[in-house]
Amino acid sequence: MLNSFHEPQSRTLSTSCENGGRGRGKSKAHIVEFDPLAQESIALARPMETSPFMLGLRKAARESSLAINVGIHVPSSNGKILNRSCWIDEKGDIQASYDKLHLFDYKDLKESNSVEAGKKIVSPISTVVGRVGLMICFDLRFPEISLALKRQDAQIITYPSAFTVPTGTAHWEVLLRARAVETQAYVFAAAQVGQHNEKRRSYGHSMVIDPWGKVLVDLTGDGTVSEIAVVDIDLEYREKIKEAMPLLRRTCTSTILKHKLLFREVR
Repeated sequence: MLNSFHEPQSRTLSTSCENGGRGRGKSKAHIVEFDPLAQESIALARPMETSPFMLGLRKAARESSLAINVGIHVPSSNGKILNRSCWIDEKGDIQASYDKLHLFDYKDLKESNSVEAGKKIVSPISTVVGRVGLMICFDLRFPEISLALKRQDAQIITYPSAFTVPTGTAHWEVLLRARAVETQAYVFAAAQVGQHNEKRRSYGHSMVIDPWGKVLVDLTGDGTVSEIAVVDIDLEYREKIKEAMPLLRRTCTSTILKHKLLFREVR
């Protein structure tokens, strides 16, 4: 699994101008200047079905009888790109794709200037390794999607990512373990690592977390040497954890409404 996204840097310039005509006031014109990295990402984006990169991966998956989860950029209808996670099955077919919902806008890193946000959560898909739910990078900070996938019995959740070094050092592992514990699912998080350019470096530490929150894999290299990890997925072990630690949520909308109505009646 690999997420090819680099959060783009951009600069927005605002100018005030007078609009002529009665009833019209001042308005602001916005000029967005993309960082060269964002421009490169937009220029390199290709449709998922015809991308040479994707066609190569599909061929490799088919010839090796291996499923592949990969992050790519695809063109959007508004001139921006979509940050997409794809699941290629062992036959080389694109079984599912998910467009990143939460965009990384932090200080000078403005993903939303060049990336269009996704519109929906994609239901878990049945694969050779179990029921898989797809997410991407910054989605990790928002548990609502993973909990929605848990309610649909996702057994594995994937987060191809490119965390910055400061945020990765502080939050990467604890967030992955939290998502695994609360969903009682395996969490796979392939992470870009190393220097992209003079301004950008990714944290790395690709990880696999089990449904109890135990770290099964942590690739600690700096990106100068390729690394690969192999891990066993035990879905029976996951079921045992669910039985031993049942997580029945009490915060669903219907339950809250019932409690409110009961409170009004008692009062």
